[in-house]
Amino acid sequence: MMIPLARTDTSVLGRWWWTVDRLSLFLCCALIGIGLVMTGAASPAVAERLGLPPTHFLLRQALFAIPAVAVLFLTSMLSPRQVRRLAVVVFLASVGLLLLTLAVGTEIKGARRWVSVGGMSLQISEFVKPAFAVTAAWMFAARRLGEDIPGNMISTALLFVVIGLLLAQPDVGQTVVVTIVWFSQFFLAGLPMVWVAVLLMLGLAGLVTAYFAFPHVASRVDRFFNPEAGDSYQVDRALEAFKNGGLFGTGPGSGTAKSYLPDAHADFVFAVAGEEFGLIACLLLVLLFAAIVLRGFSRVLQDNDLFIVLATTGLLVQFSLQALINMASSVNLVPPKGMTLPFVSYGGSSILAIAFGMGMMLALTRRRPGESR
Repeated sequence: MMIPLARTDTSVLGRWWWTVDRLSLFLCCALIGIGLVMTGAASPAVAERLGLPPTHFLLRQALFAIPAVAVLFLTSMLSPRQVRRLAVVVFLASVGLLLLTLAVGTEIKGARRWVSVGGMSLQISEFVKPAFAVTAAWMFAARRLGEDIPGNMISTALLFVVIGLLLAQPDVGQTVVVTIVWFSQFFLAGLPMVWVAVLLMLGLAGLVTAYFAFPHVASRVDRFFNPEAGDSYQVDRALEAFKNGGLFGTGPGSGTAKSYLPDAHADFVFAVAGEEFGLIACLLLVLLFAAIVLRGFSRVLQDNDLFIVLATTGLLVQFSLQALINMASSVNLVPPKGMTLPFVSYGGSSILAIAFGMGMMLALTRRRPGESR
């Protein structure tokens, strides 16, 4: 039974409870709960195909969900200065681990994205995204506020370091997300319109280069515009799942798409939700993501600290963009990309990293009356 905390409670827990955005915290926890339900619905068929116990993925996701909730709560208790310092430490550690991944990482489907740390297999690119967003925000804010730091140059250099490491894996999707987050922060920090046009042109040139430089990117783009150009099995099965589900779904456990989709519990969990729970449930899930993002922006727009505004914007753009890419690829609105649905898809690295990012967002948007920043 929860002990009520009075507004006059001056303990660390009391101050946190009355200053944190409890609605956003509850919605994030709700998404984690939905993720467990979806993993339980989508993963048994995948586990059976791999010769594993039916509850294998569900139990593993539950084991990661517990520390993820702890990370979410503990990170949300930090001050803005502590958030900044923690993000820098995590960013530097992630860059080092990305280098290690290229050297000794596990190669899966032609890409080296996983490294074993403390007996766990982690995808380090998931952690570098939120950490880089906060670190870049610090640099942009320092430059804008006239501090004796070449913040714009440092953030740009760090961007190229991250891009280089991600493309070496290769991971074009994560590269695009990191670049868009960085650009949105630079734009808010006062990027001249001339440079906006230049960077947009460079971004377009980068996408064209990726198309010709990476065969798997060209294959996905070609199949998106011309399904007959290659194998579109997963997308076709996902669309069939949404069609079978209709408005109200076939019922929990009654779907058939998970028996055929190789990544039913991960990249295409949204399709399983569409088949078993229906269109209405999918729309409610979309609204849940939108509520978290809009709630975060509504709170940060009331803040006058540039670092907090830029860091929170970067974290929310990353969160929303990742959700949008996952759901849009499931309904064939964008070329398919192996990107998880935040808090919902199966994946230990994903749920821990997203909890870290959203925990920092909650910490930065806390109300601190009378506190000097």
